[in-house]
Amino acid sequence: MEQILTIAQSEPAEAVTFATADGMLGSVWLLVAIPLVSAAILLLLGKRADRWGHWLGVGAIGAAFLLGLTYFFQLRGLENKQVELSLWDFMVVGDLKVDFGLLFDPLAAVFVLLITGVGFLIHLYAVEYMAHDEGRRLFFAYFNLFVAAMLLLVLGNNYVMLYFGWEGVGLASYLLISFWYGRPSAATAGKKAFLMNRVGDAGLAIGIFIMFAMLGTTQYDEVFNGVGSLTSTTVLVLGLLLLLGAAGKSGQFPLQAWLPDAMEGPTPVSALIHAATMVTAGVYLIARSNAIFSANETLQLVVVSVGALTLLMGCIIGAAKDDIKRVLAWSTVSQIGYMFLGVGLGGGAYALAIVHLLAHGFFKANMFLGAGSVMHGMNDQVDIRRFGGLSKYMKVTWLTFMMGWLAIIGMFPFSGYFSKEPIIVAAFEREGWTAWLFGLAALLGAGLTAFYMTRLFVLTFHGPKRWTEDIEHPHESPKLMTIPLILLAIGSVGAGFLLATSVPDWLTATNGLAAESGEHAPVLAHWLLTALSLLLTVLGAGLAWFLFRGGTATEPQPAGVVVTAARRNLYTDAFNEAVFEKPGIFLTRALVFLDNRGVDGLVNGLAAAVGGGSGRLRRLQTGFVRSYATSILAGALLVVAAFLAVQAGWLA
Repeated sequence: MEQILTIAQSEPAEAVTFATADGMLGSVWLLVAIPLVSAAILLLLGKRADRWGHWLGVGAIGAAFLLGLTYFFQLRGLENKQVELSLWDFMVVGDLKVDFGLLFDPLAAVFVLLITGVGFLIHLYAVEYMAHDEGRRLFFAYFNLFVAAMLLLVLGNNYVMLYFGWEGVGLASYLLISFWYGRPSAATAGKKAFLMNRVGDAGLAIGIFIMFAMLGTTQYDEVFNGVGSLTSTTVLVLGLLLLLGAAGKSGQFPLQAWLPDAMEGPTPVSALIHAATMVTAGVYLIARSNAIFSANETLQLVVVSVGALTLLMGCIIGAAKDDIKRVLAWSTVSQIGYMFLGVGLGGGAYALAIVHLLAHGFFKANMFLGAGSVMHGMNDQVDIRRFGGLSKYMKVTWLTFMMGWLAIIGMFPFSGYFSKEPIIVAAFEREGWTAWLFGLAALLGAGLTAFYMTRLFVLTFHGPKRWTEDIEHPHESPKLMTIPLILLAIGSVGAGFLLATSVPDWLTATNGLAAESGEHAPVLAHWLLTALSLLLTVLGAGLAWFLFRGGTATEPQPAGVVVTAARRNLYTDAFNEAVFEKPGIFLTRALVFLDNRGVDGLVNGLAAAVGGGSGRLRRLQTGFVRSYATSILAGALLVVAAFLAVQAGWLA
């Protein structure tokens, strides 16, 4: 099969093509193929792979990471920084022609390194975490499938390929979230994630249909070049549909409810979903489609509004949760909100959002795996009200978790400071009153993040012991779990500075992802915004430390209106139940009644009538000749009587 490599130009120009039999970048498809083949082997071999299957899964992702790193350095040597590989015709129907093609450019490259690099550490951690689970081989098959689908999503060179990977990620997430399907809560969480994502996926699919209807193509470059020919209304509708898909995958308002419930899956699943794969897909979609979103100011305003609202919601709800993994889940909702805020601002803020996404991959994976380590040493306890004092017993977990905590709250000089603070400044660079609205929302989110994440850290590792009776002596996790924690902690410390100083310039080769700052100067001086951000961070962290350093009640206590609302997820679940679930259940029951009594009733009634009538007619078939002769005579008499009546004029 001939493979053609296209080096795309930064300006519209005739593409240069050449055979890639000897070109290293011609094998980019291996990034998807290796974990996909590994997943297939583990699924097909079944229990015969139980003893070694997990190491095959780890090795596949490790190999993909090494390949991705090699391709990254090769891409740096190309002048145009874009390589497009067309493998075969995936779909040819009438005027619709879709290639099974891959695009390896600066944006795809950084996502590949995040997915495979952080994904490898999570896979390695999972070897020990899932050691006593009978389904470990199956778990790693699903894990590899998840990574393969996410790699296809970010490497596809058109929206159909993206959608193919998009649905693969949705399937793999369902399988992993509900992996312990024997637990009703896990089975329900898997279904909830699957169904809520179908809402967003429907929006994305309709958006792709509109692209083809209006532009006749789904190829990235052709779509982006054709955006200028679309009306403002068409661009707005198309962007809103893409945003709906992005909100579903990334757990943004109004489709955020599935993400915290996804904590019912094994902890490595939570880390992979929240740090390196699924929730980053929505940010990738908007960044990749920046030509569409930048073409309509109203569309950008909607994206920024969704990001600002979601980041505040995540902070408020996270401050009221007591499950260690759910606090981290709501922090993901909030941090992805910052990323949506960045990609919605446009211009240089696109690149800032990607920087925060990459830094977030390190410290969020670090903290999720740290939470799993705590659960490992605490007999699967998840209630932070019943922890305390663990810093003395789990020193490695405590120290590495501390690095993640300092990074996510944006404390200088940890990675979160270099990735989140520029987004706050960019929010204040908007024109008019929206600069104050979204800028203050981002600042408030920084203070709230420091508060609820410090609450989590203090209640877990400090203060008096509040353990339950079934926990005699907490212990540190094995090295196979702590080594990934240490490596991710190093990234939590230094990745932010390295990324902030290199990624924006690197992304300039991706269409529209400029490294320059916004067109307007911030309404407040840069140094003042930085000082305010750090001040709110210190105040939020200090307040939480003061309130929770002595522990907290181990049972829920009466609370005010705000805390009660936060405990109930700001009533968003109740809203969904009242507006969507209950009317849906009512409609379903009405349709079932109509089907049973109407459709089935008509069919069954007709069948009963025919059956009853035939049964009565069957009684006339007695088998006696005299009965038949009598019937014939009666019939003849009726015919004669009718004839005579007509002749006499009685029936005229």
